Amino acid sequence: MRTKTADSKGRVALGKAFANSPVLIEQISPTEVRIVKARVIPASEGWLWDNQQALNMVKRGSRQAKNRQFAENPPDLDRDSPPAGERGR
Repeated sequence: MRTKTADSKGRVALGKAFANSPVLIEQISPTEVRIVKARVIPASEGWLWDNQQALNMVKRGSRQAKNRQFAENPPDLDRDSPPAGERGR
């Protein structure tokens, strides 16, 4: 354990291991905080991490693509797409 002194604005340098990394700061008690490195995802993608079934499907598809396991009869995207005027409805 090392001793550091907070500056006049309450800041403490965490060191190179935390440089340019997002962190979560949790106030444990009035005299204790926990700092944990974090990964941030866009809010618009959060639904995937909240939906275990969808996440598993994406992981499975990624593994299949990596192993070059493709569908024998891929979908016809042109045939299956709605006409241009009806997209986004």
